[in-house]
Amino acid sequence: MRTMEFKMERPGLLEAGQQITVTEGVLPSNYYYTIDPSLAMSANIPFRSRLKSREGVVLEVRENARGFYVTAQFDEPEA
Repeated sequence: MRTMEFKMERPGLLEAGQQITVTEGVLPSNYYYTIDPSLAMSANIPFRSRLKSREGVVLEVRENARGFYVTAQFDEPEA
């Protein structure tokens, strides 16, 4: 299973155990992923580590001094 972290700007948009879908965005040298409908966004991911699954499950939502972070799990090998 592969896990990824996403940044969420407001609390309460997602909760642990929730099914999610992601949309892939392309930059000149990276991909990024957005939890639909624009709830949270991943960091930039190198081309070699592209996410193949588009559906996953939220493992946890946590808050720290920099904001809210969502950890999601996808059914594919770790990159």
